[in-house]
Amino acid sequence: MSAAPRTVTEAFLSTVARSGSRTAVRWRQDDGTWGTWTFDELAHRVARLTAGLRDLGVRRGDRVLLMMRNIPEFHVADLAVLFAGGTPVSIYNSSSPEQIAYLAGHCRAKIAIVEDQGFLGRFDAAVDRLPDLTHFVVVNEAPECDDVVTLAEVGRATAADLEEAAARVLPDDLATVIYTSGTTGSPKGVMITHRNVCAEVSALQTEFGVPLAGKRIVSYLPMAHIAERAVSHYLLAFDAPEVSCCPDPSALSAYLVEVRPQVIFGVPRVWEKLRAGILGALSRDPARAASFAAAIDVALPIGLARSWSQSTPEQDAVWDEVQSGGLAAVRAMVGLDRAEFAITGAAPIPAEVIEWFNALGVPLAEVYGMSENCGAMTLSVRNIKPGTVGRAVAGVELALAEDGEVICRGDVVSPGYLDDPEKTAEAFDAEGWLHTGDIGVLDDEGCLRIIDRKKELIITAGGKNISPANLEAALKTIPLVGQAFAVGDGQPYTAALVLLDPDVAPTWAIAQGITAASLADLAEHPVVVAEIEAGLDTAMAGFNHAERIKKVCVLGVEWQPDSDELTPTSKLKRRVIKEKYADRIASLYT
Repeated sequence: MSAAPRTVTEAFLSTVARSGSRTAVRWRQDDGTWGTWTFDELAHRVARLTAGLRDLGVRRGDRVLLMMRNIPEFHVADLAVLFAGGTPVSIYNSSSPEQIAYLAGHCRAKIAIVEDQGFLGRFDAAVDRLPDLTHFVVVNEAPECDDVVTLAEVGRATAADLEEAAARVLPDDLATVIYTSGTTGSPKGVMITHRNVCAEVSALQTEFGVPLAGKRIVSYLPMAHIAERAVSHYLLAFDAPEVSCCPDPSALSAYLVEVRPQVIFGVPRVWEKLRAGILGALSRDPARAASFAAAIDVALPIGLARSWSQSTPEQDAVWDEVQSGGLAAVRAMVGLDRAEFAITGAAPIPAEVIEWFNALGVPLAEVYGMSENCGAMTLSVRNIKPGTVGRAVAGVELALAEDGEVICRGDVVSPGYLDDPEKTAEAFDAEGWLHTGDIGVLDDEGCLRIIDRKKELIITAGGKNISPANLEAALKTIPLVGQAFAVGDGQPYTAALVLLDPDVAPTWAIAQGITAASLADLAEHPVVVAEIEAGLDTAMAGFNHAERIKKVCVLGVEWQPDSDELTPTSKLKRRVIKEKYADRIASLYT
């Protein structure tokens, strides 16, 4: 058995040697057909771009900004920067000129590789403040400027010797810097080393338990997010899955149907919208909807029993019957019929959503982790236990501090924040423990349940500490609710802003004989409001009296990823929401 790779570059060359003729990446071309590169072709492009970047002056330790959507050139650029000895740093495509100036300046980027002139234009207002930034490389057409070249031009260099280049890369070199979302204060740059990446991928490979070579993955989340990097880029370099690039996340549903991935990661909102879409489509045929609901009810206990290898032969027979009787067809309808590993993470998800997908035959499991530990800290793709985030992955030591804070250590843990010793000392202690800021409990089977976020607790006027995330997840179990935002700091009780689910509410309204034309109209309709209020008792059943949401304000808007209200990975921007909806929040306490 060959030794485990010590760096991303070493792993990629091993993958190319084993799987050179396999398809590495696929993308939609202008004529609608799929373009492809094999691993051999990808490596050839990486070798030429590596040499071209060296010609532009990239040296060991230099940082290179990457600002592009999920396109095949990302994989070439990221790997080439590593082989050139540099560190690729992805930034969100929505970044404003001010944010670009901060990020590029903070990491002292020497070169920026951007997708098009639109992205390039955002650097104009910042470039005077970035003396280290010497060149721009544009994937598509570029203007004629001394410091701007196209990716094609840089990639025409004579191919570098990748074996020789990889030998110069060391395990403790930076593989990337992941900037936190920055919802409060300036973003912190999480340093991720090659050692971290190797440990994380090894943990995922152990958890999956089967080779991923040739298995299909859709890449659609921002590469500035550690989860997408881990799933569709680092796994590509280490284990040879086939990655289909989806540059527009709103097109994910169409890509799922066409690609039929075997591995899929999604933030909770992705899974919630898939579920809402299925239920909405079925609701147009009441008889079919009733049959489907009955089949799900039958499958619910069996799906989880099968996950633990505890189902009886009788249950297996019933499972086969309900799946062939219609559930399999529904999976195929949304492109999840080949899913072997389905994972949700980055925010809490209601346990019933996990249960529902497992009953459908999609083995959805929840992952827990953060950029500071290179992605997955806990994950159980088998033995799925809804309401928990699974057990510690291989190589991770998981524990609870005296106050219940989740801490971990191992080779997945980052060395700290770039040029920020004060913040590093707050999160990483002298014994190597990463302090997550989350409060958790471990059950008898070693499964972790997150119960609070230390820095995001609601403290009511009565002094009760309450986790808003858990309340919000529960509110989203009300069928008409798509998003929720819990409030209550300094107030006598907790309340919430709730948003109608745009995939469910209109269809439900029509079935009730309501002809309101928009979400805004529906949010004001007394029957809609009453339906949501009626669902509060059930949604809050798992909370004590002091914790329960007492009032809701229904909003007829939709919060989109990468907006005023949500980060690019759909996390709530709490401070912004509180300010923007201050009047609505105040109305909950009048």
